[in-house]
Amino acid sequence: MLRVAVVGSGPSGVYTAQALLNQSLVPEVRVHVLDRLPTPYGLVRYGVAPDHEKIKSLQNSLRAVLEDERVTFVGHVQIGGADGVPPARLAELYHAVVYCVGAAADRPLAVPGEDLPGSWSATRFVSWYSAHPDIAPDGFALEARSAVVIGVGNVAVDVARILARSADELRATDVPRAALGALVGSRVREVHIAGRRGPSQARFTTKELRELGALPGARVVVDPAELAIDPAYAAQEGLPLPAVVRRNLDVLRGWSALGEPAVADAARRIRLRFFLRPVELLERGGRVAGVRFARTAPDGAGGVQDTGAYEDVEAQLVLRAVGYRGVELPGLPFDPVRGTVPHAAGRVLRDGVPSPGEYVAGWIKRGPTGVIGSNRSCAKETVASLIEDAPLLARRPAAEDPLAVLRAWGLRPVEWDGWLSIERAEAALGRSLGRGTVKIPDWQGLLAAARGEEG
Repeated sequence: MLRVAVVGSGPSGVYTAQALLNQSLVPEVRVHVLDRLPTPYGLVRYGVAPDHEKIKSLQNSLRAVLEDERVTFVGHVQIGGADGVPPARLAELYHAVVYCVGAAADRPLAVPGEDLPGSWSATRFVSWYSAHPDIAPDGFALEARSAVVIGVGNVAVDVARILARSADELRATDVPRAALGALVGSRVREVHIAGRRGPSQARFTTKELRELGALPGARVVVDPAELAIDPAYAAQEGLPLPAVVRRNLDVLRGWSALGEPAVADAARRIRLRFFLRPVELLERGGRVAGVRFARTAPDGAGGVQDTGAYEDVEAQLVLRAVGYRGVELPGLPFDPVRGTVPHAAGRVLRDGVPSPGEYVAGWIKRGPTGVIGSNRSCAKETVASLIEDAPLLARRPAAEDPLAVLRAWGLRPVEWDGWLSIERAEAALGRSLGRGTVKIPDWQGLLAAARGEEG
């Protein structure tokens, strides 16, 4: 029997487990899916916006894998770090370990004022309204009148959309109590989404973009002069543009034709801005008060260049959404430039040589690229390497009962029954509030629920 640990229960981890189950060359495989959180599903639970029910329903297919009798979910187990199990010790328990730990850090802007109060990463904001237990439930007061979201990808669109949602719409989601209270009481009336390049180079998908225009009580504002700067926009009919770019430009053209709304037309405005590069966050009274942008223009080579002009945009809340980055896991090799673990077809490389029994999949393997489905092929490649190595791996020592060893080391794993108990507690919390399921947002509450204790 081949015993494999998969570290991380998000899509890449679960797809890795699924690929191990579906291969036929090694008939007997047992998979432990480890996660430092007591809850499974990774970014599907803690990264997908609460109003995106269709994407969140992916949990159902992930659940089917984790409920397979050959798979064991092992939550509340930290791997690496000062308080975690070192990778070397974990390797003693299994024939192979596949690390699917994602890209947990956000990319900084690296501009003056970025650390001012009121300036946050979009990652932190998403974690807050998604009830991630690492973020204080009362972490955002939302007393700002104007917010700037820096970045033009789907994460930027997500956070702008949540800021512009009505109270009734949010109440129908699983947003935790404290976050719902802050969002309902939000004073934000204007949200700017700003990118340094043009609309043809924006990274959002058309579906996400269109959702902004469907928000009750909100109006999207696009400056036609900013669109006209983009050569692809100006010459759209004569260029072989990708379909998503053409659709995005059509949506933006429609919004730009609407002009500036009257004050009474919408409770909130979402302004899509282009050719603006942040150079400084402005301060007033010890807090962020705005963003100074350098105006940019196409450089003729696919990039942009500064024009020498600047624009200040008022904002009491700034959220940066300029990408993710992998974080080094102590005990594993790490490429600080790429933010990934060095590998060859998923095999971890130590000093350029494959390390027996160590593998990677997902963002920590290839960087934060692609969509959720991209993790399937990534996982299959890694599992193909692992199965090719299986004859040698099977000769390595492995624990007969790794969970017993983890408990002997002082850990208190949360298994699948504990997760089901958390699910029941969240459903009960929602009923008590007159809502659907409501997430438990803190470590103490999650662990108590996993043990079946009443909150």
